[in-house]
Amino acid sequence: MVKIRLQRYGAKNNPFYRIVVADSESPRDGRFIEQLGYYDSVKYSAPVTVKEDRVQYWLSQGARPTQTVAGLLKKKGLIQAK
Repeated sequence: MVKIRLQRYGAKNNPFYRIVVADSESPRDGRFIEQLGYYDSVKYSAPVTVKEDRVQYWLSQGARPTQTVAGLLKKKGLIQAK
């Protein structure tokens, strides 16, 4: 199964995350299929940047976002709240 999830980068106490498409069996910081954007949890202005067309493509292909990524995409208006 393909998932849209976060991949952690950055230094200790200063993380930022890439939003990636990866196989669900790959390690968290391991191999991924495509990078869709990034999320900086420390910044308050524009913390999420994504390639909206690619997110829509992967969602149409059946990729499932994790709970955290789904919340971020809802804030950006890319997916509907259920």
